[in-house]
Amino acid sequence: MGWKLLGIVFLFCLAACSIGFKKFVWFMSIGYGLGIAAGGLAIAIIFFSKLSWINIFQILVLIFYGLRLAGFLYTRERTSKSYHEAMKGVSDSTVPVFVMVFMWIFMGILYTMQVSPVFYRLYNSSVDTVIPLIGAIISFCGAIIEGLADKQKSDQKKTNPGAVATKGLFQLCRCPNYFGELLMWLGVFIGGLSTYHGIGQWLLAIISLIAICIIMFDGALRLEKRQYKRYGNDPAFNHYCDTTPIILPFIPVYHLAKKEDRQ
Repeated sequence: MGWKLLGIVFLFCLAACSIGFKKFVWFMSIGYGLGIAAGGLAIAIIFFSKLSWINIFQILVLIFYGLRLAGFLYTRERTSKSYHEAMKGVSDSTVPVFVMVFMWIFMGILYTMQVSPVFYRLYNSSVDTVIPLIGAIISFCGAIIEGLADKQKSDQKKTNPGAVATKGLFQLCRCPNYFGELLMWLGVFIGGLSTYHGIGQWLLAIISLIAICIIMFDGALRLEKRQYKRYGNDPAFNHYCDTTPIILPFIPVYHLAKKEDRQ
């Protein structure tokens, strides 16, 4: 399993997401991006002499993804009026120290598990190229889609802060940024399909992918509920929601919230 080397990756992720001690939600937002980037950097350092161009490509995707996301979230929190309006009522009260420490360690473990497919490809000295290249391309596309969706949403909010983003990628689904993230981590998982050895490596990869799917769909559900509370009386908004898939383009799943939560 390479626990000692994986422990080094964990320490990198832990150090990066420690920013959450400044603000609790940062463990799961800015610290998330920094943690993934740090995990990718740790893998590059540990296996520097074994890196192929495909490994380098996938690691750069991790670092790009993490730093872009952390930068975007930090900038949005500091400058976006629409974001602050949407987050009204979300408590930022003092969190007990033991809760913060638990969340810090839990997030560090999760971020380590997320980058574990890249780690194990190098740890297992796998030399095949087709599967990891396919995975790297998928994850790169996912990172680009998420970044583009974030930018499009920000631009539309600047133009019309009181409206839901419906243009660009938001014509394909209502949460293209979440779709991009799902694609990103699906690519990372696929990239390791030909390298996982033993049940332990498979479990780390599968559990982390399932966790991301749960987090993304739960995030889309909570967003849908917030939007219906704010825009539910707008016929145009309701038509958009009833005709645009919520998270997976071209898959006719339009709502995650129960009907009573959309009224």
